Amino acid sequence: MAKVLIIGAGGVGTVVAHKCAQNPDVFNEIVLASRTKVKCDDIAKAIGKDNIVTDCVDADSVPQLVELFKKHQPDIVINVALPYQDLTIMDACLECGVNYLDTANYEPLDEAKYQYSWQWAYKDRFEKAGLTAILGCGFDPGVSGVYTAYAAKHYFSEMEHLDIVDCNAGNHGKAFATNFNPEINIREITQRGKYYENGEWKETDPLSVHKPLTYPNIGPRESYLMYHEELESLVKNYPTLKRARFWMTFGQEYLTHLRVIQDIGMASIKPIVYNGMEIVPIQFLKAVLPNPKELGANYTGETSIGCRISGKGKDGKPMTYYVYNNCSHHAAYEETGMQAVSYTTGVPAMIGAMMFLKGLWKRPGVWNVEEFDPDPFMEQLNIQGLPWHEIINGDLEV
Repeated sequence: MAKVLIIGAGGVGTVVAHKCAQNPDVFNEIVLASRTKVKCDDIAKAIGKDNIVTDCVDADSVPQLVELFKKHQPDIVINVALPYQDLTIMDACLECGVNYLDTANYEPLDEAKYQYSWQWAYKDRFEKAGLTAILGCGFDPGVSGVYTAYAAKHYFSEMEHLDIVDCNAGNHGKAFATNFNPEINIREITQRGKYYENGEWKETDPLSVHKPLTYPNIGPRESYLMYHEELESLVKNYPTLKRARFWMTFGQEYLTHLRVIQDIGMASIKPIVYNGMEIVPIQFLKAVLPNPKELGANYTGETSIGCRISGKGKDGKPMTYYVYNNCSHHAAYEETGMQAVSYTTGVPAMIGAMMFLKGLWKRPGVWNVEEFDPDPFMEQLNIQGLPWHEIINGDLEV
């Protein structure tokens, strides 16, 4: 029985709040806070439980966060706000003695740069404070790391090749829309690709490396090599890996719109002056694109996300292993009012907080999810709506 404080009232925050409310034996008190309180009020009303309270906070402000934490005194904060705000929330947690969990690593507002070094630098401070910080507990990063840890624990003596594959085969009926915060989404996709091979990081032009991969229940989809943050922690924690890559699917219409957005400068994160006012083009674009929270009602199809791993099995013989989840957009919407991309991020965030509150993932310091025991987390995935499946010694296609 514990109190959780959720920061962020977007699609993922909505799912986290719903899933925490479904598990009152663990989360007996829920606080939902964001910059706009009315958004939190709407979510609380939709859930309809009397153990949810709402509040307002600017997560860019450490003093406001400290005031919020002292007011509510949560056992753990689930940060599903913007990645730019990770460090301010971690600072406030240290000041108030609150444990921390997020779903995406910190990135500076003025640079599309994704690395854990900023948050890993907090390790000693959290350890000395006796506080736990769990980083990257969404799906990817998050479940992708738990899948890898599970494979290492149960199947492999040495993992050699890891490919994380992320397919969204859904259709929301819009000409162009992003499935989560457009600003974060476009920054992520338009950066240079990067993968790990033989002890070195190798870069590629954005979306220049691609191939069709076959996804369960979906079929072949063109998949593009990108950089994704969990690769950094996984190659560090599993040094036998000779190669680690991340692949994501995109439709041609999406890529055409994205190319035009880039060509006309609307993906830029550098401020410009318009009519005497300074604006950031990508933030203006975010304001005119469809709100990801509103895509769910007409979303059809499903996502498929998993890890394809090869190496030496426990018996020393070569083996391959593919572990994945398929999630229906419609089923996610029926349960939480949000589409599957928000659902697959929000459910693992709740499970990670549950792992901490049950004492299973409780360790002072700053940790990535693969550094904890994967088994109880994997068990909860099946219970909480993200069942997983295995293919052993199949064709990984990579």
